[in-house]
Amino acid sequence: MPLSPATERRTTAARAKEPAANRMRLLAVLAVLTVLTRLPSFARTPWNPDEGFLATQARQLADGGVLYDTVVDRKPPFVPLLYRGAFAVFGDGSLWPVRVAAVVAVVVGAALAASLASRRWGERAGWTAGICYVFLSVGLKPEDTQAATFEVFMLPWTVAALWYAERARWLGAGLAVAGAVLSKQTGGAVLLPVLVLLWQYRAGWPAVLRVAAGAALPVVSAALAFDPGRFLYWIATGSGSYLSADGAGLKPLLRALAGVGLLTLAALPLVVALVRAVRSRRAGPRTAAESPARDPLHGTADLWVWLAASFGAATVGFQFFGHYFLQLVPPLAVLGAAALHGLTARAATASLAATAFLACAFVGWGFTASRAEVDHARRLADTVRSYTDRKDRVLLWGMHPEGYWLSERSPASRYLTAGFLTNFSGGRGEARVGERYAMDGAWPHFERELRRRPPELIVDDSRGKRYGVQQIPTLRRHLARHYEKVATIDGSSFYLRNRPDIPTSRAGHAPQAR
Repeated sequence: MPLSPATERRTTAARAKEPAANRMRLLAVLAVLTVLTRLPSFARTPWNPDEGFLATQARQLADGGVLYDTVVDRKPPFVPLLYRGAFAVFGDGSLWPVRVAAVVAVVVGAALAASLASRRWGERAGWTAGICYVFLSVGLKPEDTQAATFEVFMLPWTVAALWYAERARWLGAGLAVAGAVLSKQTGGAVLLPVLVLLWQYRAGWPAVLRVAAGAALPVVSAALAFDPGRFLYWIATGSGSYLSADGAGLKPLLRALAGVGLLTLAALPLVVALVRAVRSRRAGPRTAAESPARDPLHGTADLWVWLAASFGAATVGFQFFGHYFLQLVPPLAVLGAAALHGLTARAATASLAATAFLACAFVGWGFTASRAEVDHARRLADTVRSYTDRKDRVLLWGMHPEGYWLSERSPASRYLTAGFLTNFSGGRGEARVGERYAMDGAWPHFERELRRRPPELIVDDSRGKRYGVQQIPTLRRHLARHYEKVATIDGSSFYLRNRPDIPTSRAGHAPQAR
């Protein structure tokens, strides 16, 4: 029986509202799951040295510092400026604003991943991809996943690049690539799958130019804003020694295996489904009904390129910090959704439930992870405050700049870790460590800083590492001439500046040395 015109209009309007309602339901579910999986991030501050570095940078910028001049790092400007903006609005005494921003970033990335999968394989695949994105985003060591650092804010840009490219919005794809690069250099790897889609669509040179313009203009604008020479040096050319694994032995390889192994464990049900789908595809269709259209991995060349490019970006430089492997999460989530789409509803549900169970285990790990380093940083900060006044500058010679933020003391140097001056890296160990491996021109600049505004307190926080002050001749001589050792706390040595105008030492106001 034909519908009346009024009934047909109401039916059409109701159908038009269904996709929007489904998207809102999915977004609500993703938001709830993201908050639940990231609850550990609010229970500990800071999670890793990167958070401490960014928080200290934000305070330096608020005090009039200039990025890539008096405030430096090897990273692009987006995340430091994000921290600076959050501190400007909510104050700099807590990291909860950037933790909330991290939740938003994960939700946005998951929603875009869901949209990618839904467009290709339908609504069920979209829900699977979004949920898997959230679950996999906590599938590494807690200090790598719960921290509000570079990769977390880079990933939504990488997914957005594919989202725009899939819809042939080439300028938007290029701008998203630029956003990824300005969050972290390795985000530029997403340009490869964008180019694959461009080639598959036979889009032509106008599209290539739009992608190139969108990707280049924001990066060039940032370079001009921060001085092109300094910008290029700090985010690219000045890190040659840091990106070398010479003499590091097996440590980088073991770290890489640990990172890949943990993420593989978190994604194990998806990986099993992917392997099964690939093997089935290689075997070929058994019947005429099993056409390529029924192949869950049909038309996924760009996603495989995305996964491979992300793996290459995570391993470049041979540092292999765990959080580097977060870059594999978006393509793995979307490919996993494709593989589960080829299973029966019962099998796909079981795989998704197993992935949820593994995510719960990683969240539990987050609540029970060792707090030894955080507790040490807080004791160090308490000791720094006991020896100094708020206006005093201090130098923390170590790899944990969170001490500056926790102690509320300004750094005496633009080099917030000893890594800039010795080439030490936790990801590579103690290979090629010493003054001669420092960044070009770093030591002359550092010595000028020490002469111009001497730190009131110097803390050797190396705790037996090869970059300790007793193994760094220039700093050792400076300490011998101008400083007096006053305490040792948890293996960290504290040196107070000799002040002829002050007859008594402040050591009596400090905690008992041990």
